[in-house]
Amino acid sequence: MCRHEPACPSFNDLDREAARVIACHPEQGWSLLCNGVVVFEDTGELLPNGGIIAPHRPTDVRAAA
Repeated sequence: MCRHEPACPSFNDLDREAARVIACHPEQGWSLLCNGVVVFEDTGELLPNGGIIAPHRPTDVRAAA
C-alpha cells in the first residue's frame, strides 16, 4: 500500500505507527496510516487484516501539578 521511498513499516512490524498519515480525523479521534492501520487517539489500533491492538498508553504517568 505504501509508495514512499524508503517504504514505511508494514502493519506487521512493531514500529507500524511510524508510517505516514494519509487521512486524519481528529474530531473523530482516528487517523489512517499508509500501511492500512487505523490509529485511535486512545492509542488503540485496527489492523488491515482485522486484527485489534488494545490501547497501550502509559497508565502509570503522574499528572504535572
